[in-house]
Amino acid sequence: MKNICQKIIGILLVVIILASTNISLAVTKEEINKQKNQQSEINSQIDEAKEKQKEIESKKSETMKQVESISSQIENYETQIDSLDSQISEANAKIKEQEQKLAQAEEDYKKQEELIKQRMVAIYVSGETSYLDVLLSSKSLTDFISSYYLVSELTKMDTELLEKIEKQKEEIETAKKEIETSKQDLVTAKASKESVSAELKTAKSEKSKYVSQLSDQEKELEQEIQELKQANAKIASEIKAAEAKYQKQLEELRRQEESKNNNNSNNGGNSTSTGSGYFMRPVSGGSISTNGYYSSGKFHGAIDYAVSSGSPVYAAAAGVVMSTANLSGSYGTYVVIRHANGLQSYYAHGTYGSICVSPGQTVSKGQQIMLSGSTGNSSGPHLHFEVRTSPYSYNGYATGYGQDSRVNPANYM
Repeated sequence: MKNICQKIIGILLVVIILASTNISLAVTKEEINKQKNQQSEINSQIDEAKEKQKEIESKKSETMKQVESISSQIENYETQIDSLDSQISEANAKIKEQEQKLAQAEEDYKKQEELIKQRMVAIYVSGETSYLDVLLSSKSLTDFISSYYLVSELTKMDTELLEKIEKQKEEIETAKKEIETSKQDLVTAKASKESVSAELKTAKSEKSKYVSQLSDQEKELEQEIQELKQANAKIASEIKAAEAKYQKQLEELRRQEESKNNNNSNNGGNSTSTGSGYFMRPVSGGSISTNGYYSSGKFHGAIDYAVSSGSPVYAAAAGVVMSTANLSGSYGTYVVIRHANGLQSYYAHGTYGSICVSPGQTVSKGQQIMLSGSTGNSSGPHLHFEVRTSPYSYNGYATGYGQDSRVNPANYM
C-alpha cells in the first residue's frame, strides 16, 4: 500500500512539473512575440517619420535651405576656432614650460662653468705639479695606493664635469630651437584663427540677411534651434571641464569595466561593453512616444518615454556624472553621464529640483538619478533619453543619425 501511494505522489509531481514548464514556455513565447511586435511597430513608426521628413524637406523654402547651409558653415568655423584656441593655449603653455627649462639649464650651465674655472685656477696655482708627481711623492705603498685612488677620482670628476657641461650646452640649444618652433606654431595658429574668424563674421552677416526673409514659422524654428545650440554649447563646455576634473573617477570606472568583462569572458559569459544590452531602460513602464523622429518626420535624435511626472529615472549604465542643471529652456532639468566605453547618456525634462546625483559622482547601472517631468522645451510629461559618442558634437540642423555625435539609443539596449 505504501509503495502504491509513493508511485501516485511521484506521478502527480511529474504532471505538475510538466504543466509548470509548459506554462513558463508559453509565457516566455508570449513575451518574445510581444517584444517582436513592439519592435516591428517602432520600425514602422521610424519609416513613416522618414517619409514625412522627405515631404517636409521638399516643401522647405529655398531661404530656409540657405539658412541651414550657412549655419552648417558657421558651426564648422566655430569648431575650427575652438580647435585653434586649444592649439594657441597649448603653444603658450609649451613655450612657458620650455622657457623655464631653458632658464634652469642655463643656471646649471653657469654653476658647472664656475666649477671648471675654479678647477683650472687650482691647477694653475699648484704650478707644474702633475698627477705623476703626486704618485711619486708617496712615502709608502699604502700612501701610493691612496694617492692613486685620489688621482683617478679627480680625473673621473674632471671628465664628468666636462661631459656635463657639454650636455647642458646641447640641452640649451635644443630648448632654444623648441621655443622657436612653438612660437612659429603660435603665429601660424593665430593667423589661421584670424582668417577663420573673418570667414565666420561674413557667414553670420549673410545668415542674418536670409533669416530676415524667413516666414514666421521658420523664424520660430530657427530661434528654437539656436536656443538648443547655445544650451548644448554650454553643456559641452561643462562636460569638457568635468572630463579633465574627474579623470581619476573615469579611469577607475574603465578599470572596473575591464575587470568585469574579463571575468565574464573567463566564465564563458558575453561582454556587453558596447552594443546590444549595454544600456537598460532608464524608466519603468511608459510607452515610447518618439523614437529618433517626431510624428511630423522632424529628426529628434533621442528616445522619448511617455511617463507621468515624478516617475523615477535610472542610470542606463554605470558611469560618472558629468553635468547636472535646471535650465528654463531646452533640456530643462537634466543629467549627463559619461560611461566607460566613451558613450554619454542624456536624461532631460526632469522634475525641477529632483536631481539626486552630483557631478563627479560614480553611479551604478539602475541607480536613481532624478524624477521625470516636463521642464524646459517640453510639450508634456516624458523622459528624453539621448546617447552621444566621441568626439561629441551637436548639429541643430541634423536630419538623421550620423550627422553629429548622436546615436540611436536602441542600438545599445
